[in-house]
Amino acid sequence: MDCQNCKIIKNIKNFTKIDYTIALVGNPNVGKSTLFNFLTGMNVKVGNWPGKTVTKIEGFFEFKVNQEKFVFKIIDLPGVYSIFSFTPEEEITRNFLFLGSYNIAIIILDATNLEKSLVLAFQVFEVTNKVILALNLVDEAKRKGIIIDVEKLQEKLKVPIIPIIAQTGYNVDNLIYKALSIIKGEIKVNPNKYTPPPELEKIIQDIQKEITEYYPEIKNHPFLRWIILRILEGDKIIIEMIKNKNLKTVEEKIKNKPILPIL
Repeated sequence: MDCQNCKIIKNIKNFTKIDYTIALVGNPNVGKSTLFNFLTGMNVKVGNWPGKTVTKIEGFFEFKVNQEKFVFKIIDLPGVYSIFSFTPEEEITRNFLFLGSYNIAIIILDATNLEKSLVLAFQVFEVTNKVILALNLVDEAKRKGIIIDVEKLQEKLKVPIIPIIAQTGYNVDNLIYKALSIIKGEIKVNPNKYTPPPELEKIIQDIQKEITEYYPEIKNHPFLRWIILRILEGDKIIIEMIKNKNLKTVEEKIKNKPILPIL
């Protein structure tokens, strides 16, 4: 069901508690900050991420559904093309998604360049199931003759997709309504994660078998598959941790050293 009797209230100043936190994720120039500005009415809090000079932007808005009101904090994460690299922006986005406190990540897709946006989306799917996709710039895509079968794409990805126009606010109330439904458990999300080619999957399984035999205490480690992928990508930090048998403390190491490129 689409949003009925719901309203986004901007520029809120007096509130006693925050009900939910949203992380905004997306490539540069996909309309992420435009959506942020529309939701908050430019009611923002600006600072720096710990240890970084990259600007940290937070804002607030209220969402009313019938007689209920919910206060949201929204965090505009730095625009990135990947969460695998080592720029300050990518480290911040990766570490927040991996370790930060949020209720849902809204991933902004560019309807005029969907393939590039989906690369990042699949990476985020591996980090969290708390996601919803906002398909922005659908008006631009239409002008360019680009047709996207949203229902079919949603079925394949197994994640709700809401077409929006962040500049005008078209359908943004429905986006927040669906995000709220996911947060409250009324909509279950289990993203369809990337499936590597059989030959690569065999290598992953072989490495996993070898590591868990040598290192049985991490057999059920929540980061195991990504650790293996980082090894395959030649991540020197992770490889050194394997050699030194320090992998069991990886979560503590990430928390103490946010720069650690675990993903």
